[in-house]
Amino acid sequence: MDPRQACFACLALEPPNLFEAALWIAVEHEPHLPAAQALHAVDNLAHQVTAGLPLLEGDAERAQALLRRLSELGFAEDDDFPLQARAALLPQVLQRRRGQPLSLALIALELARREGIPLVGVNFPGRFLLRVPGADHLLDPTSGRRLYTRDCRDLLARHLGPQVELNASHLLTATAREMLQRLSRNLRQLHQAAGAPLAALKDAQRVLELGEPSVADHLARAELYRQLDCPQAERYDLERALLLSDDAAEQWQLRRRLEASALPKKALH
Repeated sequence: MDPRQACFACLALEPPNLFEAALWIAVEHEPHLPAAQALHAVDNLAHQVTAGLPLLEGDAERAQALLRRLSELGFAEDDDFPLQARAALLPQVLQRRRGQPLSLALIALELARREGIPLVGVNFPGRFLLRVPGADHLLDPTSGRRLYTRDCRDLLARHLGPQVELNASHLLTATAREMLQRLSRNLRQLHQAAGAPLAALKDAQRVLELGEPSVADHLARAELYRQLDCPQAERYDLERALLLSDDAAEQWQLRRRLEASALPKKALH
């Protein structure tokens, strides 16, 4: 079974084995860091976390304590610039104790599962967040800071602009597939920015396999195919993007690109 198949096998379990599935995504890119090694590392981390957790009542308090304990142990948001793919690859995040909010959240979710804390992910725009169902706040996975409605509005404005209003769709609980699709998008962007289109293409393909793709997902893969000089594959994704788009200006631009890609190349003399 290859890493992609192993990832989807973990997702097919009931309940899904989210953490191991995310590890197999990393193995696709770094086969020298096997999933078993990372699982051993998280076992050791779980012992360290448990040893330092205070005895608290209430799931919200326990969840915040777990995140603060991870912070005490050195886990923090990766502030490297430019950000590298290692910030989204769980074995490296476990080694370096630095990562993107989603990567740190995946580790916290696995530790919370082991502790019996009902922590869930929230696909908030621009920054992945956590929540205990029923709590009146969200949690920042990088620090454990509580985020109330006003904090969420401020965070949304920083990422999408002050004209976007906070609504219920921004606060939905993320499924395992949605979290891994977001992880794959993160990796696609990081690999592409690093000038690694073949690695980014693996992530772009996985994005489409994990759930409903967006116009942006097809356009991102089309750009990778353009870089790799695969015109037929590029055209396929442009056509899919056109079918999904409901923006008139975007549709016009896509038609122009498709028309241009259909023109025969001039012969050299």
